[in-house]
Amino acid sequence: MSQNLNLGWWGAVVLGVTLSAGAQEKPADFAAQVPLSVSGEGPWYRLELPLGVQLKARQTDLSDLRVFNAAGEPQAYALAREPAQTRENRTLNDVKWFPLYNSADATERAPSVRVQSNTNGTLIEVQPSSQLEAGEEELRGWLLDASRIKAPLQQLILDWTSDRDGFQRFSIEASDDLQHWQSWGEGQVARLTFADERVEQHEVGLPGQSARYLRLLWSSPQSAPVLTSAQLESTNPRTLPLPLVWSQPLAGTSVKAGEYIWQLPMGLNVQRLQIELNQPNSLAPVTLSGRRETSLPWQTLTSGLLYRLTQNGQDVVQNELQLPGQTVQQLKLTVDERGGGLGAEAPTVRFAVRSTQLVFLARGAGPYTLALGSATVKAASLPLSTLIPDYSAAKLAALGKATVEGGGVVTPAATVPTAADTNWKKFGLWAVLLLSVLFLGAMAFSLLRKPVVKS
Repeated sequence: MSQNLNLGWWGAVVLGVTLSAGAQEKPADFAAQVPLSVSGEGPWYRLELPLGVQLKARQTDLSDLRVFNAAGEPQAYALAREPAQTRENRTLNDVKWFPLYNSADATERAPSVRVQSNTNGTLIEVQPSSQLEAGEEELRGWLLDASRIKAPLQQLILDWTSDRDGFQRFSIEASDDLQHWQSWGEGQVARLTFADERVEQHEVGLPGQSARYLRLLWSSPQSAPVLTSAQLESTNPRTLPLPLVWSQPLAGTSVKAGEYIWQLPMGLNVQRLQIELNQPNSLAPVTLSGRRETSLPWQTLTSGLLYRLTQNGQDVVQNELQLPGQTVQQLKLTVDERGGGLGAEAPTVRFAVRSTQLVFLARGAGPYTLALGSATVKAASLPLSTLIPDYSAAKLAALGKATVEGGGVVTPAATVPTAADTNWKKFGLWAVLLLSVLFLGAMAFSLLRKPVVKS
């Protein structure tokens, strides 16, 4: 019986040696290596992974990503890749809106108003600060009351009436006290008649920040419309997505008239697509489709209206499409050419994905190296709550910082030595395995030949 135990013990030892030899990865096992620099207090460091570096991975879920120290030892790490924001995480809120009037000959950009509100800050009445004579008032914009929304604002949705169709352009400002205003950029909505069809754009993206009040001021006050509805889409702060990172311009191909295809570097959860509109006075209703592989059928992702038009001597541009965040590696844009199309050649595009954060526990001396690019290695990342005891969002934000040296330049691993090293490793593993089998076989044979001792 002791001999059987010895046999099992030796087998376990040999198997453990074999597995540990196979699990010890080296930087040279990966196609690309990126030097890292660290700052701040360790031992944990957080890296905002540049998109250009991320695209060097061979696996869509970044399972082939590792961090090594100066001795080539792998470091424990975790990935923060929050899922794409979904409509289920968002809340649509109806809000009150108040007109902002000023005299037609007023020179100030924003009307001065007198506000009445309740104890919670909810607006009850908004009036011009000075009495305006009948007929001299001019509608400059609208004030939206978002004081009841206790979450970051992602999107503004408007409906309006106007004497004529066209584009409505306005600035967006945010405030918590109606005294100090912060610019949130510009918004644009549209109502057009195209090929006997009604084309409308009601949604305006917001920066994902919280505010109690929004002020919309029209670029051309004389054309400010009368609002009939105002809604704000907010997001649960616990599910707030990571910021977007944009790719470099990507060229495509024209399959046939009004149809263009782009091949992405890898499968990606694309959130937005920006199409370059080179020709002035372009107007194109479009449908965007995607798929993960060439063998799969196309699936419709979204549709919209793209345009670049000249209005009052300025370009009015809408060249972005918002996507649901599905994983795709091919994109196809189908254009309704009744608006003139987008030309014979495929326009260049830029795509946006959610940024990825990498956190690693520094063990051993630096410098540290990020390695990626292998189709065979298995996932090795840990949950953030395992890597960082008492993990919290505040603790994550306070970690030391790691950055990619050289502006994200990826250094390819040496091809020839890597292949040789990999082959020798494989030969060594096979040799260990064969010797183990022979050893176990010899022990079993000796046990079988040994005569049974009779008592």
